[in-house]
Amino acid sequence: MSTPTTTDKVPTRAWLPTMLTLAAIWGCSFLFISVGVRELPPLYLALGRVMAGAIVLLVFLAIKREALPRDRRLWAHSFVVGAVGSAIPWTLFGYGEERIPSLLAGIWNGITPLVVLPIAVLIFRTELFSLQRGLGLVIGFVGMLVVLGAWNVSGGADLTGQLLCMLAAVCYGIAVPYQKRFLAGSSVSGTALSATLLLCAMVQLAIVAPLITRQAPPAPWSLSIEVLGSVLALGALGSGIAFVLSMRNIRLIGASRSSMVTYLMPVFSILVGVIVLREHITWYQPVGGLVVLLGVAISQGVFTVKRKPVVVTPEPVAQP
Repeated sequence: MSTPTTTDKVPTRAWLPTMLTLAAIWGCSFLFISVGVRELPPLYLALGRVMAGAIVLLVFLAIKREALPRDRRLWAHSFVVGAVGSAIPWTLFGYGEERIPSLLAGIWNGITPLVVLPIAVLIFRTELFSLQRGLGLVIGFVGMLVVLGAWNVSGGADLTGQLLCMLAAVCYGIAVPYQKRFLAGSSVSGTALSATLLLCAMVQLAIVAPLITRQAPPAPWSLSIEVLGSVLALGALGSGIAFVLSMRNIRLIGASRSSMVTYLMPVFSILVGVIVLREHITWYQPVGGLVVLLGVAISQGVFTVKRKPVVVTPEPVAQP
């Protein structure tokens, strides 16, 4: 069995390039969404994304000669995570980016860890609460108000778009602890589990998209090269290859340190939004994003507090 310090002995050069690549892929996803919704309804963009991602992972499984899981209970939980962690948030980001710049959507994605913590503590009970984490949540909440420009909210498309992206991040916040509670202990490989989640999301979107949009999916040859490329990039890169890279880093340095990619993603989403799409934002939005990331860092223990945390939990709960 490896010692607790094993991950500390992994040289930085073994995992940092992978982390930067992940941040770039996921940070650029908001650019691809913004391009995709120009010609595709958000529901069909999300459907194309999960299809492309599922195909990539199924190819990986075929190369590894590995089968999909057969456990019905695992498929049932995967159906939930596929909806809350993929189908719904990817659709919401699409609708949100019809109204706001892609770089602002990337900033909102950064609040995910702040949503994960209270849900993990109060609902799934996979985490314990502390004063330091509470301080991080408060700071992060203030940052969210700054991003919204709460002192100057006048409604309209901008506010609606921001709220849709915020709701998408909330979905991620529900999916992460749910997955940890019900799927993390499975013996199924990460690649097979991820393919299962995407297949569930694909079935859901294939049923829901025509009902809500009341139109058939557009023929691929009717779409521009830019939109087709965005769909393939979202699926093959953001939902396929990126997962394999993420699993590599988790095995090398652990889940906690790997989660630091969250701090880098908004940097890439802002850069590509400004450089490629010529987007503009108000000064307080990136400032609020930095405050949010500060709250995330404090809540995750990046900045340690010397005083011993006071654990607050309703009752003793066995950790999974």
